[in-house]
Amino acid sequence: MEVTEKDVRRIPLRNLRVPLQEFIAVWAAAEQLAAEQAEQRVTDWYVGGVVVTCQWIARAVVRPAAGPWRLARSPVSRRTAAAYEELLEAEYLAAEVLDVRRPDLVEHRPGWCEGIRATLRWAWRRSGPPPIDVPQQNHETRGCLRAVHRAAIAADASS
Repeated sequence: MEVTEKDVRRIPLRNLRVPLQEFIAVWAAAEQLAAEQAEQRVTDWYVGGVVVTCQWIARAVVRPAAGPWRLARSPVSRRTAAAYEELLEAEYLAAEVLDVRRPDLVEHRPGWCEGIRATLRWAWRRSGPPPIDVPQQNHETRGCLRAVHRAAIAADASS
């Protein structure tokens, strides 16, 4: 999925402990990387964990493989509730022990738990580096981020 201005307007700033622009850049880069890998039929569970965690934090509306559009589910507990501070903290704590509680994920989805943990540590706890590197922006990406920046300013003003 592409991160749009509408997606950015949905992000509650209280859900982030990192600058909004940085979060948007990481989320957009993760989405792009996941799309590129899917085209090549590559499954990278780490990137997938980053994507679903960003979507949930941002309260993104997603379309599952089957069924109608819906709010992104939480990455660990799979709750349907929108992300908010207390739920973010609960999800972070659950993510810290996810590989212990669900060793099947370590075997069948290598990198999934790490991607979720890295994203929540960075975006929610502001601990550690961003979960993925954000590539240098080309001209097209800069234009998109300018549009997203305008939306972020509008979102900031309304919260």
